[in-house]
Amino acid sequence: MCQFDNAAPTPNGEDEWVVDNPRLRAFIAAVTGIRNSTDDQRAILAGIRPHFEELLADDRWLPAAFQEPHADSGMGGGIGMWLLYRAGDGSLAFSSLVVPPGSQTPVHDHLAWGLVGLYRGAQDEVVYQREDSGDEDGKAVLSVKERHSLVPGDFYELLPENDIHHVRTTSDFTSVSLHLLGIDNGCIVRHRFFPDEEKVIPFKSGYVNKPCEDEVAV
Repeated sequence: MCQFDNAAPTPNGEDEWVVDNPRLRAFIAAVTGIRNSTDDQRAILAGIRPHFEELLADDRWLPAAFQEPHADSGMGGGIGMWLLYRAGDGSLAFSSLVVPPGSQTPVHDHLAWGLVGLYRGAQDEVVYQREDSGDEDGKAVLSVKERHSLVPGDFYELLPENDIHHVRTTSDFTSVSLHLLGIDNGCIVRHRFFPDEEKVIPFKSGYVNKPCEDEVAV
């Protein structure tokens, strides 16, 4: 199930800058240079980490509009997933995820390498591992692998061994996390898991501010 090969071009095949400022441009340029230097996912993540840490520590570059929850989103619970940037070839996306107090994401996977860091608020993360083979359609047996409490500046890597998780906001105000993924993760079909029911279904989170290629803008 963790096949990291789902990249698809943006609708016009061009890089899309929803947020466009020198700080974000410099970050994406650094990420692009690192990605072009190696195909090793772990080496890519290691190279990006210091740049990501600096971006998390800078509270000036992300507009307030992209730090707001949203009533109608693919994640549910008022969670807003805002696209900030995506590469024209579908090989990279950067977004903010805004989770209201007490809300939590579905248990989901990402199907891509990535970095996720907390920009504002506090979160608890639960990481799952899959215990079954994945051969039975619609069934997934998960167990809890790790639990983490996150504060601003904390971040973690996404790789096949920790690709399934959910997060919950524990602060009394919305949490904002930044997601850098090696895929256009909002517009691919991923998986939503129901651990208590040993069930999995197809899932597309979408973005609240940008339609996917197979969707019609409203």
